[in-house]
Amino acid sequence: MARMISEIKSEMTEAFIADATIIETYGLDESKTFDQQFSKVSLESIFFYIVAVSVWALETLFDLHKAEVDETLETLMPHTARWYRNKALAFQYGFDLLADSDEFDNTDYTDEQVEAAKIVKYSAVVESETESRLIIKIATESDSGKLAPVAEEHFSAFTSYMAEVKDAGVQITEINYLPDRLKLSLRIVRDPLVLDANGMHMVNANYPVNEAIQTFMKELPFNGKLSLQSLVDKIQYADGVSDLSLDLAQTAWIDGDNYGDWSDINISTIPVSGYFYVNLDDDTEPKTLSDISYV
Repeated sequence: MARMISEIKSEMTEAFIADATIIETYGLDESKTFDQQFSKVSLESIFFYIVAVSVWALETLFDLHKAEVDETLETLMPHTARWYRNKALAFQYGFDLLADSDEFDNTDYTDEQVEAAKIVKYSAVVESETESRLIIKIATESDSGKLAPVAEEHFSAFTSYMAEVKDAGVQITEINYLPDRLKLSLRIVRDPLVLDANGMHMVNANYPVNEAIQTFMKELPFNGKLSLQSLVDKIQYADGVSDLSLDLAQTAWIDGDNYGDWSDINISTIPVSGYFYVNLDDDTEPKTLSDISYV
């Protein structure tokens, strides 16, 4: 970015009056500035101003050239999956784009209003394995802090936005699904000195296995791979767990308007929606309770 003319001139005059030969020739006072010892209409001051203007003009031209090159590259180069993910996260509900731009017009809006309009909190972009298409998965957060699909009216605006900013000719599919369901069947060998027959900690009155599973799910990145071995390792280190067996691990995802059939997880899986839901509470919807037995 081009410096101000005064800044450029100041750098030159400071170097000028710091030179030992100049100090001796002019009889300068080292405790005073250039402006304190040279008039604004002096030959020296006018000379430095002319040079500063020339340097400023050159730096401004460099800035313009760089902007033109960046614009050309942006026009010619196809964007990466990371760019599409960042654009998804940058979506602002209720805002319009600047003319001929993929940036939003935030004129006269506060930072708080802009942040509140960014309803897409999570996004991942992957390439389809069967066709030339990008799959954009998104999610937001509910009032309780859990991942959830964005509202239908928000999603409609989002798809219009992505159609506006995407590269010409690029086919995209936006996924805004309810979470993939996860069903587990676990047998826990408990330490009878720590856990009771229901898995409750005898001192803390919490359920360490349930908490270990929920913590694991929260730590799983959006669209991250669920590794059954990693899940077992997480549970293994919970208080009062001596040993365990994971007898069943299945998942189901939205197929049209409803969830499809349960499918066995073989070693690992990536959620179709981008995130999972596991029910460890009889009173929690959806009622696909995972089974944990203690021995």
